[in-house]
Amino acid sequence: MAARRMRGRPYRAVGHHGPVDPTPGAAMLRRGLGIVRREVALHPVPFLVAVFGAAVYAVASVATSAVLARIVDQVITPRFDGGAFSARSAALAAAAIVGVGVARAAGVVLRRTAASIAQASVRTTLAGEVVDRMQAQPLAWLRERPSGELLAHAHADPEAATEVLGPLPFATGVVVLVVVAATWLFASDWVLGLVALVVFPTLVAVNVVYQRRVATPAERAQDLVGSVTAAAHESLEGALVIKVLGAEEREAERFADRAGHLRDAKVHVAHLRAGFEATLDAVPALATVLVVVVGAWRIQEGAVTVGTLVGAVSLFTLMIWPLRLIGFVLGDLPRSVAGWNRIEAILALPARPEAGAPEAAGAGAGAGAPARVEAQGVTVAHGGARPVLADVSFTVRPGATVALVGPTGAGKTTLLLVLAGLLAPDEGRVVLDDAPADGLDPVHRAGRVAIAFQDPFLFGGTVAQNVDVAGTLAPAGIVETLRRADADRFVADLPHGAATRLGERGATLSGGQRQRIALARALARTPGLLLLDDATSSVDPVTEGRILSRLTRPGGPTVVLVASRAAAIALADEVLFLRKGRLVARGPHQQLLEEVPAYRHLVEAYQRDRHR
Repeated sequence: MAARRMRGRPYRAVGHHGPVDPTPGAAMLRRGLGIVRREVALHPVPFLVAVFGAAVYAVASVATSAVLARIVDQVITPRFDGGAFSARSAALAAAAIVGVGVARAAGVVLRRTAASIAQASVRTTLAGEVVDRMQAQPLAWLRERPSGELLAHAHADPEAATEVLGPLPFATGVVVLVVVAATWLFASDWVLGLVALVVFPTLVAVNVVYQRRVATPAERAQDLVGSVTAAAHESLEGALVIKVLGAEEREAERFADRAGHLRDAKVHVAHLRAGFEATLDAVPALATVLVVVVGAWRIQEGAVTVGTLVGAVSLFTLMIWPLRLIGFVLGDLPRSVAGWNRIEAILALPARPEAGAPEAAGAGAGAGAPARVEAQGVTVAHGGARPVLADVSFTVRPGATVALVGPTGAGKTTLLLVLAGLLAPDEGRVVLDDAPADGLDPVHRAGRVAIAFQDPFLFGGTVAQNVDVAGTLAPAGIVETLRRADADRFVADLPHGAATRLGERGATLSGGQRQRIALARALARTPGLLLLDDATSSVDPVTEGRILSRLTRPGGPTVVLVASRAAAIALADEVLFLRKGRLVARGPHQQLLEEVPAYRHLVEAYQRDRHR
């Protein structure tokens, strides 16, 4: 079915880079060579060593044919002609064969090892740059893109972009092989040299035709990899929801549809490549036949010896496989160009800002000192008609605890993301420690502001690794941080305490336990501003009260929390009441209960819901 849908449909990328731009023929080759230069420049030494190894192999291969020619003329032919046999000549011939064989083997080992190191090194560097550049992008940019597409950028695209680096050193060795072989053939007989000059341009012509035909299908196939990865990632991440809804068949059909498109694109490229490789096999084989015919005529003419013909045939036989390597390089080139184009689109995004001096970064407050935060006319629209936040302004004094209260969709979480610097407002600004937050050094801001979410993300490592992500705390410091988050007791009961490994996303813990581990992770950085997005909603009210009372003691951080329990709200020094993205009231909890009917009705609704 997927194949039927594909017929007649123009090739178009499904990622975020728009339609495929076909790059045919010579333009593809120029583009590919430019990409190769940039990749080799990342790790030139192992690549150059691989090229040297390929050159040693090429020279040794031609030497093998030259040695074989001399053996035929000086050892074998005299034996057949007059029965003479020279043991010394035979021994020298054997030594020569062994010598060039060892040289060829050494060249192969050197080329393969160095080429693998070069390819892996460049791939690792590109993947690191891509991941670093994606992590530097705003939260909104990451939210707009499927996780599978991002994973493809981090893994599949660097792999595709460096695919050409594996066979490329061998291909450069083939160029050396062709030059040395043609030189030897011309030196032996100019007619045999002309045969070589006919074969090599033919191979180049075949490759040019192939490049023109495979460029667009290869680009499409590479883009479809991201689409299939996105579908698989979403289905696996949402496995629980899919099973609850009984939507397995629908998800299977959705994945099969995307996989079918990828299969069709890959099969199309494979068909093109199969014909290309068959032609590459046929041309050297036909050339060998031509060499035998022409060589026999030249022997009759007395222009060459039998040994020269045997050496020429041997040379073309040895060259059949290396000549295919040029085809492999050119065959991999479209895929590498496609992968590089996608990488280039990511690397063209804004880079992570350089760390500034503390004075320029607004580091007026010391580490761990309560922060002062001010929102000035903050408006966030997310591209919609009605702003999620509209002209929100307030100030939180250092060490204060402020509760954000409002109905669903009021903009509470969005406001926390703005305060954390994870989301840039469309209008207005946030001031942290008397400096505009958008001008702060990101490293300094990350050290001053910490956030814990209602649905926390835990890594698959140990409890200690999840708490102390930076790896700067001593074991006693980790225990103290767990105690502040009221997580020390249940962690002590785990099989290996803080050294217990958690499942993916903390699957081995309950919801409340995950929230407390995430809260401990936020506290481990001794932030000056602690943002809690309903981060204790899964723990019981007694535990929540114990946690919040520890956090709101004098000397603690400035706390801004989204709250829905009356007991938690009552701990706040001030409440900000949000409705439809606007700050409609602010003040102490008891005062708002008495003066704002909408606030009182919402809190009472919270309480009734808790009782039920």
